[in-house]
Amino acid sequence: MTAPALGTLTWHPAADRLDLLASPVAAALTRTGAPLFVAAIDPSLADTAAFCAAYEIGLDASANCVVVAGRRADTTTTAACLVLASDRADINKTVRKHLDVRKISFDPTADAVTQTGMEYGGITPVGLPAEWPVLVDAAVVRRPWLVIGSGLRRSKIAVSGATLAGLPGVTVLELALPSTAA
Repeated sequence: MTAPALGTLTWHPAADRLDLLASPVAAALTRTGAPLFVAAIDPSLADTAAFCAAYEIGLDASANCVVVAGRRADTTTTAACLVLASDRADINKTVRKHLDVRKISFDPTADAVTQTGMEYGGITPVGLPAEWPVLVDAAVVRRPWLVIGSGLRRSKIAVSGATLAGLPGVTVLELALPSTAA
């Protein structure tokens, strides 16, 4: 498979650069053989806006993964949501209803980092705990290539939307809030 042309980064087959992946991401890649590419970045530029500006990647070619925790009675459900960086996930309605929980919020940073084995700012849907639902917005799945976290702040993954849709535990839905742009 040919490396994507995304921004100014040099992409390498992820299987050849496991050192640029968090341990759970590398383990998932080894298990699934998913066609992923990875590129090293400056860790101080890992946050979406800075990353996209520095490496000339459009917000519509980058996706953000957020971890949420929903509760119903004494049961807590932790899930991941992936939307284009240009969008926001509808956590309070769509995600809450899909997970069938009464209350939902973003998982505290320390909990998300501990539970995923990934660095804050690098959490990705690849290699998450098997019991977690992974909700992916339909617009993400339609992208031929996009950039997501690698589990580390010092690198990013390039992956097709179709590959993301085929990951274990993934459900594709209309997850993004409607645009408020005029």
